[in-house]
Amino acid sequence: MPFSQNDLARTFKALHQPGDPVILVNVWDAVSAKSVATLPETKALATASYAIAATAGLEDHDLDLETNIRGAKVISKVAMASNLPLTVDFQDGYGDQLAVGVRMLLEIGVVGINLEDFNRDKGRLYEVEDAVQRIRQVLEIARQAGIPDFVVNARTDALLSGLSVDEAIKRGKAYLEAGATTAFIWGGRERGGTSRAEVEQEARELGGRLNVSLVRVVPGGLTVRDLKNIGGVGVARISVGPQLMMISVKAVSEEAGKILRGNEI
Repeated sequence: MPFSQNDLARTFKALHQPGDPVILVNVWDAVSAKSVATLPETKALATASYAIAATAGLEDHDLDLETNIRGAKVISKVAMASNLPLTVDFQDGYGDQLAVGVRMLLEIGVVGINLEDFNRDKGRLYEVEDAVQRIRQVLEIARQAGIPDFVVNARTDALLSGLSVDEAIKRGKAYLEAGATTAFIWGGRERGGTSRAEVEQEARELGGRLNVSLVRVVPGGLTVRDLKNIGGVGVARISVGPQLMMISVKAVSEEAGKILRGNEI
């Protein structure tokens, strides 16, 4: 029997346990979603905006609301058929389209979003009060739709905007107090990510209610085992963003090259 949407939301929310994190291998289309959904270890599906944009021939910063919804809708069919929760990378919520966008996601069965605090239209961080209000708005819309357990993973780009780790953690705490299930302090490729010491501090000060991106495309990153215990509390959520897509694209290119050169064996 299919679960109700809030059953899935409640299940997904309960998976966010510091020290025993939910692990999300982000998908980008029906094929990748099906391949992940069939794994017995998979507890939920998640999209990555960068990968959704790439599928549509766009850069991440050019991904618009309609294209993101269209990509999520395809994946939601797989999630519903598999009785798996689906969370969508919703970037910054698309400015004043946040409310309508969240309602569109709810209509296709989504039970969580990743919401950023960097205003893409204005090229700067939202003020903390504004970012908090946007989180509350999302949760209220979901509550009114009968999904009180809707999950918000609140990402802050404070570090990329030149603020300190302490300031990023302060934002994370505010977002958790506003109702977010986890905070995601993004280090970013431009900054070189976040260091072990930074993640340890973040995990401790946020009580483990932290999302960390697992680095797979370069060696030497923190492992799942590391993240289950880091800072003495561990983290509650681990994701990989578009890295699975990047690995897949590389594999396709290498195999295609072998075939085209006639040395496919």
